[in-house]
Amino acid sequence: MKKERVLIMGAAGRDFHNFNTYFRNNPAYEVVAFTATQIPNIEGRIYPPELAGPQYPDGIPIYPESELNDLITKYEVDQVVFAYSDISHEYVMHKASQVLAAGADFRLMGTKTTMLTSKAPVISVCAARTGSGKSQTTRRVCDILREMGMKLVVVRHPMPYGDLVKQACQRFATYEDLDRYDCTIEEREEYEPHLDRGVTVYAGVDYERILQEAQKEADIIVWDGGNNDLPFFKPDVHIVVVDPHRAGHEVRYHPGEANLRMADVVVINKIDTADLANVAQVRHNVRAINPKATIIEAASPIFVENPDEIRGKRVLVVEDGPTLTHGEMAYGAGVVAARRFGAAEIVDPRPYAVGSIVETYEKYPTTGPVLPAMGYGRKQIEELGLTIHATPCDLVIVATPIDLRRVVQITQPTQRVRYELQEIGQPTLQDMLRQKFG
Repeated sequence: MKKERVLIMGAAGRDFHNFNTYFRNNPAYEVVAFTATQIPNIEGRIYPPELAGPQYPDGIPIYPESELNDLITKYEVDQVVFAYSDISHEYVMHKASQVLAAGADFRLMGTKTTMLTSKAPVISVCAARTGSGKSQTTRRVCDILREMGMKLVVVRHPMPYGDLVKQACQRFATYEDLDRYDCTIEEREEYEPHLDRGVTVYAGVDYERILQEAQKEADIIVWDGGNNDLPFFKPDVHIVVVDPHRAGHEVRYHPGEANLRMADVVVINKIDTADLANVAQVRHNVRAINPKATIIEAASPIFVENPDEIRGKRVLVVEDGPTLTHGEMAYGAGVVAARRFGAAEIVDPRPYAVGSIVETYEKYPTTGPVLPAMGYGRKQIEELGLTIHATPCDLVIVATPIDLRRVVQITQPTQRVRYELQEIGQPTLQDMLRQKFG
């Protein structure tokens, strides 16, 4: 029987997971290539044979997505699997039309074929869009579980941008582990806040292997989602965060809408800074497509080391990278802090951008006059530092989840902005978790 020839469109995360769980040992298919987008320096590599399995002794090549049409012809592709996240429904269908016109089938894979089943209970924290507030929600969930005496580990959505074999199953318990795996800024942003709380984090490439290891040391697993992707593990409680600063996006982006439809609990975040009409619109949309979900309203209050230092200053704001790029936000917590505490001016860093930071602004034109904390490798981290150094300002506001000063030398004075989740009214996450696991 002729094997179906498959190409997987991805961004070094969901694509590898779909391959590992469904295609790797499936004799009905031959995966001939991956394509990559969103993340720099992924294309041109090989998904290694050590991870691809015995059917792929030479591994699987990874190409730029821009070569999609040529690849369908070159490899006589029967089926193209779309496997990355935080993409508008319209964009997904444009890609589908491109694939169909090139002669192949177009496929989106669902939870039945891609979710792994855990022996330990799983709480998943996902979102409708990147930058909605998953990270602070996950931290809040972990704090509550620890107060309940639960032994937990966090399993983070993949960000494998280095040596894929070495990154197959990573365990982070200390800052030294971050250095040992040569983590990018994006990885550090997600892992460090958990390590600061004494919570062990797993991540990597092969999530079947990761699940086996995580189950050995946890009463409960918290899935810490990436972008607006679906969880890789079947959840016992599925929490989805939505953002009223982008009202309507919860039903217009893939796979965020699927997340919302699956949710047991929906957290409407940032209600302290969002327009009330937008909050009402989001609440209406949630009720319309998932009337059974429990709705929790929350704020993400910001904390600044010394707010008086901001007043009257010309400030450069450095924000969380993915929130500004594929999250399509023009600002984040740093801009909110700058305005709230009386900055004289938010200095536009774009004229002073260096190297790949210039390319980032060109690729994501919705980014406002702020600096995304891009750091997918040492060269880009260096270019980020050079951009900060070149921007004429009195003060740098660092609004990334980690202390950026640990990895980038900043010569100007700095103030760091932190943010946590704070439920407003009833019910709360604590109410929900105690009812389920107490």
